[in-house]
Amino acid sequence: MAQDTGRTGRAERTAPKGPKGPKTSKGSARGTYAVGDARRQKILDTAVEHFAQWGFNASSLARIAADCGITQGGLLHHFRGKEDLLLSVLAQSEQHDVERLFSAPAESVAAHFATVVELAADNERRPGIVRMFNTLVGESGNPEHPAHAYFTQRYARVLGYTVELLEAGVVRGELRPDTDCEAVGRETLAVMDGLQIQWVLAPGSVDMPARLRGFLDRLLRDISAAPRVDPA
Repeated sequence: MAQDTGRTGRAERTAPKGPKGPKTSKGSARGTYAVGDARRQKILDTAVEHFAQWGFNASSLARIAADCGITQGGLLHHFRGKEDLLLSVLAQSEQHDVERLFSAPAESVAAHFATVVELAADNERRPGIVRMFNTLVGESGNPEHPAHAYFTQRYARVLGYTVELLEAGVVRGELRPDTDCEAVGRETLAVMDGLQIQWVLAPGSVDMPARLRGFLDRLLRDISAAPRVDPA
């Protein structure tokens, strides 16, 4: 905010006085911002497809810019470089997942598992994001990769959230007291990622939400404190 104020002050000091001075309507300013936001979003969407197909190292800012219909200099007006663009793409995807999965605490383990299945169904409608995620996770095993820290922290964060939720289920009496919550959390993440890989390779042969729902239903039966009754 302070920087914005400073820029405004300089503009006011250098602008000509009187009726001949330049005037900018609020509507015009809003339109300019809207165009800039739309262009930035187009760059992010295009980058998803490039990172999904070529990964980070083989992707080119020049090709991304060309597919957006702008120059590389125009792209760099919005992002400082390829690493900044990558991290911005990941942050946007993270925000979507957080809103879907972590916006409100689950009332039960069963409710959490249902939300996870909904997220898998949502991911089927975002194939570019899923392909990009799989590609970048593989690349980021290299500690020098710019997304290494992001994925390391992401897995730790999601695992921690899942373990806390499972432990709360044990305390409530929803799950068996001998439930290994960390093992269950890691297995759940592993199955989710494994199904995503299979789905990317052959989307028509894998019903990702259905397969995930089946696994989580079996898992919940195994760790539930009392036998579940199928309402059907």
